[in-house]
Amino acid sequence: MLSLKDAAVPGRLASFSAEVATGTLLHLVGPNGAGKSSLLALMAGLLPGEGEIRLCARPLSAWRAPALARARAWLPQQVAPGFMPVYHYLRLHLGDAPPDASVAALLEQLQLQDKLARPLTQLSGGEWQRVRLAAVLAQIDPSRNPDARVLLLDEPMTGLDIAQQQAVHSLIVERCRAGIAVIASSHDLNHTLRHADSVWLMAQGRVVAQGAAEAIMTPARLSDLYAIPFRQLELDGRPLLTAQP
Repeated sequence: MLSLKDAAVPGRLASFSAEVATGTLLHLVGPNGAGKSSLLALMAGLLPGEGEIRLCARPLSAWRAPALARARAWLPQQVAPGFMPVYHYLRLHLGDAPPDASVAALLEQLQLQDKLARPLTQLSGGEWQRVRLAAVLAQIDPSRNPDARVLLLDEPMTGLDIAQQQAVHSLIVERCRAGIAVIASSHDLNHTLRHADSVWLMAQGRVVAQGAAEAIMTPARLSDLYAIPFRQLELDGRPLLTAQP
């Protein structure tokens, strides 16, 4: 689905090669400043770099903007809201197809039905995050868009309460089951351990380890990465990572 060969951003990201399969939920994990946002922007085609990134076996540089927007959606970490109403912002991400039942269901899941006429500048931080998520999730909804392939999310759970996080996670899982590759940065180590198919651990602009979540998210690796001791417990038959005092 997505491949990187010697992809790099001089001074920000060291050369890196990897492949992401169809339907994979991949998490980028690492401390602040590790390079997660830069790597996501590079894979989105929005940050110049070296090497080659291919989407569906085609170099990312060969994609025209309209086709790329149908194949991949990108949620950056921070974007200031504009002055348009919520509905107009969402409409920008829907392409030529008008809103349908799937969009209505998405708005219901994210509790946005009553906010469509509200200006973006009048939203709380959590409401604005949900609007942004609704936009990219609708953009890359395979029931509306048969060209949808990749969803890139930079800290998608920021500003969301526990119920909203669960709703977003369910929507991400739906996309993965439909064959969409979802690549997201995350600071919730236990969520990553329990739900991610694959993990790229990052530090100082480098991917220092990659593989299945249970093989990568170990106390030894995380202790080295964050420079604090970790241990793994078991709660109700499930692993639980904790930072030791």
